Amino acid sequence: MNVKKGDYGYFKSEKKRRALLTILLFLLPLAVFIGGWLYFKSRTNLLTVIAVVGCLPACKSTVGLAMVLMQKSLQPEVYQAVAEAGQGLTLAYELYITTYEKSGYVDAIAICGNEVVGYTSRGKSDAAYIGGYIQKILRQNGFGVNVKIMGDFRAYLERLRSLREHRKSLEKDISFTPDERYPGLSRSELIKHTILAIAL
Repeated sequence: MNVKKGDYGYFKSEKKRRALLTILLFLLPLAVFIGGWLYFKSRTNLLTVIAVVGCLPACKSTVGLAMVLMQKSLQPEVYQAVAEAGQGLTLAYELYITTYEKSGYVDAIAICGNEVVGYTSRGKSDAAYIGGYIQKILRQNGFGVNVKIMGDFRAYLERLRSLREHRKSLEKDISFTPDERYPGLSRSELIKHTILAIAL
């Protein structure tokens, strides 16, 4: 099963994928170096230079792997509660939002009409700042939405139930022109797509 960004279990899957990719990226220049050493009977050859330069993508991949290894996947019981309370809404999970100034983890986010509501379980995450940043990016992309990131899980579940209950009225009279680049996506799915673009 292919787990994509925004899906439950993303970080667990991504850790494995990035670890494998990083290992492969280090093995390639190592193979070039060993091949050059065996062929030329010396380390001082052009293939050694190619191998050293070839380590740069592997080093970049290592940084990405380190960032992913620091993230924890969403607890199953939290996922179940959110999925149940937000049934029928556009949802995304396990989002690590990065900005120039700060970064923050959002466990789950729901989209309904012009309302985007997220939950973070991490006290260190600056919920107001991350919410403001997401709102700014979405408005720059033409979505006049209100974004709020909450730290109280029970209040978040209540908010999801309320969104679900009033979904028709919240989505009523919102004009939407489908994006030519993503013809199959609804407005809520495009908002989700935009949020995923700024997440790790």
